[in-house]
Amino acid sequence: MSQERLIKKYANRRLYDASQSRHITLDDIRGLIVKGEKLKVVEDKTGNDITRHILLQVIAEQEQFGRPILSTKVLEAIIRLYGNSLQGYVAAFLERSIEMFLNQQEAVQSQFSRIVSSAPIAAVADLTRQNLEALAKMQESMLSALKPGRDKDRDEDDRRT
Repeated sequence: MSQERLIKKYANRRLYDASQSRHITLDDIRGLIVKGEKLKVVEDKTGNDITRHILLQVIAEQEQFGRPILSTKVLEAIIRLYGNSLQGYVAAFLERSIEMFLNQQEAVQSQFSRIVSSAPIAAVADLTRQNLEALAKMQESMLSALKPGRDKDRDEDDRRT
């Protein structure tokens, strides 16, 4: 991965890739991210960093097609957490969870390549079982933290003490 690629957003809502001197689309941005590029999107007039806003647009566009990653239930839970005392915890949890998932995926692909070239299928089944157990624990932990009313109960317990 090279240095951060600068994308400018003009008042006419067009995105401009300064490194390639051409206009690009949200789909082009998605492609760059998939390739591992590091991007920074700024408003042309103000210089304000709007990278998160553009990445959210890319996600929203992707969620419209095929099978979405973010279910209605997950989106509702995330919305409930804004302004909640658990907001910081959940943001860190999601970041670590995705990082762990990507690391696991990379390890599985590496191990699968080694197994296919030499080992029996039982090793693949064991590895799959281990990964499914880890994912189930992670999901259980996240869902228990996102239950509505959980923060209210904690606040009431804090007031009693």
